[in-house]
Amino acid sequence: MSGLVLPMEARDAQVRDARRAFFEGTDKVDSLEVATAGIVKSWQRCRQLGLDHDVRGGDLECAAQAALREAHERNAFLLSHSRGILNHLYEQIRSTGSVVILSDSTGMVLESLGDPEFVDRANRVALRPGASWAETMRGTNAVGTALVEQRPVEIVGSEHYFDCNSFLTCSASPIFDARGRLLGALDISGDFRAHQRHTLGLVRLTSQIMEKRLFEAEFAQEYLVFFHPRMEYVGTLQEGVLAFAPEGTLLAANRAAVEALGISRAMIGQLDFSLLFEGEFGCFVDRAARDPHTLSSLSLRQGERVFARMRVPTARGSVVTAAPAIPAVNEAPARRTRGCETPETPTLSCLDTGDSRLRAAVQRASKVVGKDIPLLILGESGVGKEMFAKAFHHSGPRRDKPFVALNCAAIPENLIESELFGYVGGAFTGARKEGYTGKIQQASGGTLFLDEIGDMPLSLQARLLRVLQERIVVPLGGIKSVPVDISLVCATHRNLPEAVRSGAFRQDLYYRVNGLTVTLPSLRERSDIRSLIDTIIEMEAEPGQLVLVSDEVHDFFARYGWPGNIRQLQNVLRVALALLDPDESEITAAHLPEELFAIECDSDVSSERFEQAPQMSPAALGRPVSASAPAASGESLEVIELRAIERVLADCQGNVSAAARRLGISRNTLYRKLGRM
Repeated sequence: MSGLVLPMEARDAQVRDARRAFFEGTDKVDSLEVATAGIVKSWQRCRQLGLDHDVRGGDLECAAQAALREAHERNAFLLSHSRGILNHLYEQIRSTGSVVILSDSTGMVLESLGDPEFVDRANRVALRPGASWAETMRGTNAVGTALVEQRPVEIVGSEHYFDCNSFLTCSASPIFDARGRLLGALDISGDFRAHQRHTLGLVRLTSQIMEKRLFEAEFAQEYLVFFHPRMEYVGTLQEGVLAFAPEGTLLAANRAAVEALGISRAMIGQLDFSLLFEGEFGCFVDRAARDPHTLSSLSLRQGERVFARMRVPTARGSVVTAAPAIPAVNEAPARRTRGCETPETPTLSCLDTGDSRLRAAVQRASKVVGKDIPLLILGESGVGKEMFAKAFHHSGPRRDKPFVALNCAAIPENLIESELFGYVGGAFTGARKEGYTGKIQQASGGTLFLDEIGDMPLSLQARLLRVLQERIVVPLGGIKSVPVDISLVCATHRNLPEAVRSGAFRQDLYYRVNGLTVTLPSLRERSDIRSLIDTIIEMEAEPGQLVLVSDEVHDFFARYGWPGNIRQLQNVLRVALALLDPDESEITAAHLPEELFAIECDSDVSSERFEQAPQMSPAALGRPVSASAPAASGESLEVIELRAIERVLADCQGNVSAAARRLGISRNTLYRKLGRM
């Protein structure tokens, strides 16, 4: 409270004078200045309800045990995830003459923990389980007023409406669920003469911890994204938290996320990942499945950037971890490959699907399996360097040991060091108190895969070189060296010799990581694209679903430049499978994403190295072009577009899939356009 600058008893005397003037009806603005505006408004609400301030504590009743049991049953979710936090909070204030209280959304006290000497006094005013402390029942008090105003509230001494409660100091904070609905309130109450300024902050902080735990528990089987504009705040109570369904639909957002994204709760359920962030949901899921602790940099649709990590649900782990299989290299299901065990554990023999350049890379790598020779994999982004590294690992004697991957280009520069080497507790601001085991230590006994090593900051290259030479690692903030035993596999799409000449990459490190070099061909250079397509469809389609690809699509795929390589091919086929209606079994041009026809080459790669996508319109591929009525004079393109959509939807009797095919766009695009109508 803003007015808590006088000694507590002196200030309380002034508040008593203000109360007296208020109840006698002689209150003036000046006389009430000692009380905050929020307190005065609460007093006014209580007076309008006809509450008598001169109530004795013995007149206050509690609900019967049966009613309390029913309240416990109604609030079982809140109680089950809050009891441990309540106990922890009480340990922080033990022996201070206080009591910790949890109420439901009506103000009924569900649980209380307190010091025995104060509990007796609290019982005299029915501050115990079963009692209702709603403002309509108990006048101005922290629990009831916090529930009414839905904000943290502190009520000290004579600020209470009932005279019998004036010995209390109470600090309460409301608790909300993942959808913003009020669940209850958390409160600490004690003797007003022992008032502590930090109590309200402690209660507010603990209520935020409760809300975070409730959010994560409710959506434990969904994909949770934790983000903040400042990376050191990811993992703290200030982070935004979003829950997504497997297809990327937004299910819930905490208060911090709603504020950061500038959305309303009414929009939740109508938004998906692609409408909030740049990039694809599936790619983020794949990255999180490989390394759940890595922070990624995401761009919001309004242009700002945030740091984020995703928690992939354990129950869906088998689905998620299989996702990277196709973008990497042609890793087919066990039933279709030679010597392959599962999609998660490919071997080098799995990768030989007929292309001569890939076969040469497989044969060269097979000769150094199990030997202490670093492997360097070269190739464009998306050709499957990580899958090749996994296959190399699973083909050797370390197959039962960890395979640990770190993408040096996907992690902010100031996080790579801690991710790679780890740190001891308290090594820097925001560090976990228990510390963190770095990727090098995690990989000990197995294989460490450093993807895009050409993007590793020069300042860290010397530390990595020392680890590779001495086979020891020292975590950040630590003094003890830890021995490590790793097989090293690195990958990059950059020209490392050129980087060495320009001074961007250490020459001594280059010779250390460049034991055997293999180059993976780009998709447009491979001769087995039909085999790849069949493999991807078999892995992505529903069990038992037979899906064919039309000749015109095969011809288009054969001529297309594929700047995103196999990763892009898989995403295209995923979309095509999703657009198939239940009675359809052939992928035609109508099922391809329209973005495919306008995609540009990766700006990091010279256009001389990429064949441009064939200049073909949707109509040339058999995709129907929407017919539209003549535009009225002065109509905008958006209005014309919406009128065309309405007309086609009407013609298709509301069938969105059919309308999307008629319009030559994907269903997702049509849904987005419908959302603006």
